[in-house]
Amino acid sequence: MDLAGLRVVKAVADTGSVSRAAETLHCVQSNVTARVKRLEEDLGVDLFRRMSRGMVPTPAGRVLADYADRVLRLVAQARDAVTDAAGRGGRLTIGTMESTAAVRLPPILARFHADHPDVELTVAPGPTETLLTDLLAGRLDGAFVGGAVDHPDLSGIPVFDEELVLVEAAGGATGDGARRTLLGFARTCAYRGRAEAAMREAGRVPFRVMEFGALDAILGCVGAGMGVTVMPRSVVEREPWRGRLSWSALPGSLGRMPTLFVRRTDSVETASLRAFLAAVSRDGEAEFPATQAPTERTGLNGLKTAC
Repeated sequence: MDLAGLRVVKAVADTGSVSRAAETLHCVQSNVTARVKRLEEDLGVDLFRRMSRGMVPTPAGRVLADYADRVLRLVAQARDAVTDAAGRGGRLTIGTMESTAAVRLPPILARFHADHPDVELTVAPGPTETLLTDLLAGRLDGAFVGGAVDHPDLSGIPVFDEELVLVEAAGGATGDGARRTLLGFARTCAYRGRAEAAMREAGRVPFRVMEFGALDAILGCVGAGMGVTVMPRSVVEREPWRGRLSWSALPGSLGRMPTLFVRRTDSVETASLRAFLAAVSRDGEAEFPATQAPTERTGLNGLKTAC
């Protein structure tokens, strides 16, 4: 059993087929098949069930795939930690909600890059549920997510406190039909849950939902009078949306949502990550401890959400 074999097992378990695993690993299918067969012979167990439309892990295969995931993640962390310790910059991959990337992160990223130009920093935008999944899979070093996080393998700390507002076109351009049309991200977005609750609170029921994949597309269509949305006030008041959109406060606790920076509880805190967290804390509201227990909190107003 070696790292190459573990990568093959994880790829087949993740994709469910030899062909897709080969594409992921950038190799030919025969290599994948041979690796799996060799591992099965070495371990004396079947790792996958061969189905007509793919490969399904056996109980033993699921166990090995889980260990492979952990081992490969540790190897990647070790490589980054050694590079970091040698003063060659290291790598960071940070996930973020689009609204946070648009408003909160630019000054943080600019300062971090100026202070640490050798760090290879990648920013991956997405909704909270996707970001949390990527964190658990080891694809992210940390992520900015909306609302509470309750998972034994994740820990988070509040860094920003967002005021959420109901957004419409300025100048009364939103018609009665559009007031019952909610524009937003998919259900995996924290603000989507708050937006639907806000529509019910305002009595705009029944309402329909139009889903978009980009922040500026949502705000542009709201500005054109197609519907309404719920966003952080900090987003609505930035250019070019200031003056093109109007907003009203949401009632009670619907209008407040913390943004958390979340990590795996077993992740290694490299010097690069420590420096990034220091840059965040200078702009945000948090002090980052070296180690931290998982958060166990309920969402604001009883809403368990994800954006």
